[in-house]
Amino acid sequence: MTQGADTSPGRRTVLGAAVLGTAALGVGGATAARAEAGERQGGHGSSYRDLPRPTVIAHRGASGYRPEHTIGSYQLALDMGAHVIEQDLVPTKDGHLVCRHENDITGTTDVAAHPEFASRKTTKSVDGVSLTGWFTEDFTLAELKTLRAKERIPGTRQENTLYDGRWAVPTFEEVLRWAEKEGRRRGRPVWLHVETKHPTYFRKLGLGLEERLAKLLRRYGRDRHDSPVFLQSFEPSSMERMAKLVSSPRVVLLWTADDRPWDFREAGDPRTVADLVKPEGLKWIAGFAQGIGPVLDLIIPKDASGKLGTPTTLVRDAHAKGLILHPYTMRNENSFLPADFRRGTDPNAYGDAFGAFKVYFETGIDGIFTDNADTGLLAAADFRG
Repeated sequence: MTQGADTSPGRRTVLGAAVLGTAALGVGGATAARAEAGERQGGHGSSYRDLPRPTVIAHRGASGYRPEHTIGSYQLALDMGAHVIEQDLVPTKDGHLVCRHENDITGTTDVAAHPEFASRKTTKSVDGVSLTGWFTEDFTLAELKTLRAKERIPGTRQENTLYDGRWAVPTFEEVLRWAEKEGRRRGRPVWLHVETKHPTYFRKLGLGLEERLAKLLRRYGRDRHDSPVFLQSFEPSSMERMAKLVSSPRVVLLWTADDRPWDFREAGDPRTVADLVKPEGLKWIAGFAQGIGPVLDLIIPKDASGKLGTPTTLVRDAHAKGLILHPYTMRNENSFLPADFRRGTDPNAYGDAFGAFKVYFETGIDGIFTDNADTGLLAAADFRG
């Protein structure tokens, strides 16, 4: 191992502590989890407000340790004790929902190594961004299943490349079946956090996400207000549409203050995220959603040097409107941490993630997305005392 070699002991220590010690910490094992979350057996009967707080949401699974959005990544996150596991959904050409962070699968699969698909490489504009590569909407599910998943950022997470090629791209229905099986085995529901990706873009292609997602949620009994699932999107209109189809809890994701959601741009809505995080904007969101998922900088801005500044009033304002907050994303590597929590000069080495978690938890957020669920669980246990 060359770059990032000195991260290995830290990774093993944190991972081992979570896997071997979660029961003692009260964040793992069926009995401890049921007692902590107040969950009943079966798929229903527990509100999202009964989840442990801070809630630790495994961002794309255990993506700090396995290639993201694979069954292996989801399984490891669940085994660590993560409270909720995230999936991002995009469609195939024949209308199946699959789990990828983006419809551009160039960097997350071995598609480039398949000569039979060389002619599928193309350039597209997705939400105003020009991308060249291979896209899920140009593949049938059968074709997509011939590909294998791989690590998205191998330069940063070289150890994850050990698992390149081990898993296929999962369908969301496969994930629902996996969650049912694991829920029965553990005697408690497996919570999911499900994002519709680029919904306006796909609707224009005749591949609307919301109806397909609602159909699956109804089929697997996750369409009720007390179902163990969150639905989420960066496009508020997607969650408005989902509110008419199912009763599952919904979260509006928010990027930087100057951003305009893509559906707003398409509809000519002049509002930006800065407008949505004001009390009036939050009141509007509360009309069809139960929470927001802001980028962490909307909770605590950074100064010019990348250090954390003074928290905003967003947590207080959102809570005043009855909304929960699930900000994103905490990662262990220096390159992803606020400057005041970096350690050493290697951008791929682990910094003081525990210190950063503590500062974010102190703002009163309800949960947090993290690539390193084991670290997040230990930090949450420390915070709860």
